[in-house]
Amino acid sequence: MIDAVSTMTSATEETATLGLRERKRIATSRSIQHAVLELSRDKGLDNVTVDEISRRADVSPRTFFNYFSSKEAAVLGDSPFSLPPAEVEAFVNAGPGTPVFDGLLDIMRAIADTDSQDYDMHQLRKLVIRDYPHLLVQRITSMREFEIDLTAVVGRRLAADARGTDSGSEIPDQQQLDERARLIALVAIAAMRHAWARWAESPDGQTMSTLLTRSFRELQTLL
Repeated sequence: MIDAVSTMTSATEETATLGLRERKRIATSRSIQHAVLELSRDKGLDNVTVDEISRRADVSPRTFFNYFSSKEAAVLGDSPFSLPPAEVEAFVNAGPGTPVFDGLLDIMRAIADTDSQDYDMHQLRKLVIRDYPHLLVQRITSMREFEIDLTAVVGRRLAADARGTDSGSEIPDQQQLDERARLIALVAIAAMRHAWARWAESPDGQTMSTLLTRSFRELQTLL
């Protein structure tokens, strides 16, 4: 009995420790990002060194490189392209009567909302990226894994829709579904890239969610 209690106590302490470590990791990452963005805003990224960033963030250069491979990577921050589970499941199970691109817009907006939770850092990153457009290009092109994941999600939706159609309708084979899923995913990503570019150029602080909605609406006029 004592061993069982000791085991439970140990597990609880381990969970608490892991939670604390994760919070510390997030705080350190944000501190480094704020430091590089503030310095880049004030003196230009080309004139900023890793040592300066580390001093501003109150970390060692070694710690900096544990989090980011370069000062450019720190400007870009953590990848925002992570599919939100709730929106994904809602999209997959929406049914054939619900437009596919409406569901994809919901997914993209959820991603944008997650990426812009820290408003100050979001605005700082926007200012720096505006001065260094190649960083925006890096951010929106380093999404091969996201493309693969989104294609798989769209494939699940198309398969679910096919199962839900009338029995008299022709059901595409798997290759057709796969090709269609990839095309839809690529078109949705193109609309997202369009919104990202407008966000970087926007002088009035429009949110990514608003710009995504506009880009997807414009896309629908072309389809």
